[in-house]
Amino acid sequence: MSLHDSTQTKILDAAEFLFAERGFAETSLRTITGRAKVNLASVNYHFGSKKSLIQAVFDRFLQDFTSQLSVRLEELEQQPANELQAETLLSALIEPLLSLNNTRNNSVSIFMRLLGRAYAETQGHLRRYVTERYGHVLVRFTHLFQKGYPELSNDQIFWRLHYMLGSLIFTLAGSDALRQISEADFNRSLEVKDVIQEMVPFLAAGMKA
Repeated sequence: MSLHDSTQTKILDAAEFLFAERGFAETSLRTITGRAKVNLASVNYHFGSKKSLIQAVFDRFLQDFTSQLSVRLEELEQQPANELQAETLLSALIEPLLSLNNTRNNSVSIFMRLLGRAYAETQGHLRRYVTERYGHVLVRFTHLFQKGYPELSNDQIFWRLHYMLGSLIFTLAGSDALRQISEADFNRSLEVKDVIQEMVPFLAAGMKA
């Protein structure tokens, strides 16, 4: 790894942690450089602006996630409509999502917290950026949902996907606390994948209700 790569990684690691913990507006570049132990000029050199840094943080997650999701979607696009059930479609999302933890520890939880922040805070540039760069993948997923459930209107599909993604993001963003509660109250130790598996029947029922 070159010195430049190392510096970029330090900045991205610090930024994703602080953005997830404090939000985008409340996290200054000086706070990020302090945690990363680099100077402010290095942020400007590597990323140019805070907005570009935010986008780069999301790129680290979305490049891997959408690349693996695209492979899964290509397989599903060859299947007949009657095999495109909600559980199958959810699996196509969940498998690439869980694989993020293979790259860096706790990546799924951090990614979900970042998405939750993006939903709640006004980050128009980020929505535009993600839509332009990765929106085609979500369109493909939506088309599969339409193919599997042709009786649903486009309006119904939009809202069900919105509620499904919102539930997934909210739950996984707080998965650490949920796992602690499960262990303390029910004497059941869970991994992130176990939390997701608990959700699948609930999410699938909502998608096809």
